[in-house]
Amino acid sequence: MRVRTIYSGVSAGTELTAYRGTNPYLTRKWDTEQRLFLDGQTHAYPLTGWGYQEVGEVVEAAPDVTDPPVGHLVWGVWGHRAEAVVPAERLVGHGLPPDADPLSGVFARVGAIALNAVHAADVHLGDQVAIFGQGVIGLLATRLAVLSGARVVAADAIPARLELARRYGAAETFDIASGSVAEFVRKRIEGADTAIELSGSHLGLQEAIRTVRKGGRVVAGGFYQGEGVGLRLGEEFHHNQVQLVSSQIGGVASWLAHRWDVERLQRTFMDLVHEGQVDVSALVSHVVPVGDAPGAFDLLDKHPSEVLQLVFAFEEEPLQQEPLQQEPLQQEPLQQEPLQQESPQQESPQQEESQ
Repeated sequence: MRVRTIYSGVSAGTELTAYRGTNPYLTRKWDTEQRLFLDGQTHAYPLTGWGYQEVGEVVEAAPDVTDPPVGHLVWGVWGHRAEAVVPAERLVGHGLPPDADPLSGVFARVGAIALNAVHAADVHLGDQVAIFGQGVIGLLATRLAVLSGARVVAADAIPARLELARRYGAAETFDIASGSVAEFVRKRIEGADTAIELSGSHLGLQEAIRTVRKGGRVVAGGFYQGEGVGLRLGEEFHHNQVQLVSSQIGGVASWLAHRWDVERLQRTFMDLVHEGQVDVSALVSHVVPVGDAPGAFDLLDKHPSEVLQLVFAFEEEPLQQEPLQQEPLQQEPLQQEPLQQESPQQESPQQEESQ
């Protein structure tokens, strides 16, 4: 079916790694069979196929396709493009309710990333959880951990984001510019049961390790760039026998893989949005015409504290009416290979994280 894009969200984490040239796929070769980075290069500039937070209108469908119907709004992954021909099975169950704000659909994927991290944290009712980084994904993780029964301490350096964390149910917030999260938490309790690190900073990961109690778990959900400068693994990590778990949207926590997948994560999150349990409206800070993309990326790069979720808006243009019998949209290399997210139930090594 053919989908006309209305909105496409920008990842302030992943997409900036390519914009800044720090993404490992630009300098290393990802071997999908060995699952190793080797000498070489996976992708080179110019990069195409970015985007994994799209909302659009179904404008044309093959005769045997009825779900979703033509005219309905859907969310999905087809990249920053004005229109796309998408296999119908990838959009089943992705319809937006008639009364929903179309902008809410851009959060399906990032919401799944946040939920995946909370699942990896194995949160239980009454757990003490520290969440580092209150960007879009960090704020959503804060809300989802609260809904899971956790008492959350939210950490960030931006006051406005800490205020949003309180609105999302965080019991306490901590400005990391004022001192140590670990020492703050230990004034009240022995240490957090779990920490979820979503800032993508090695220093944030080190502080998360310091914050959990003996035998506690740290979920590393950020896309950490370069060498791990600032990690001191011979200190609290070693002496407190800390568990370090990676969370990445290419798959779910291994112990949940028999009953959860990425598609279920996305649909579950969107159900919570439609039920009013997660309010995503406050997360949209900028909606800009897609033609202003250069300025948008410059803003994200130079003034990241001013932006939460930036969304590209696509103007309605006459559609190119190629026959739908053509081959379905073949995603550009960045959609099919590690640097970009793939369709549900396909694995993607690309990291998506909060800044």
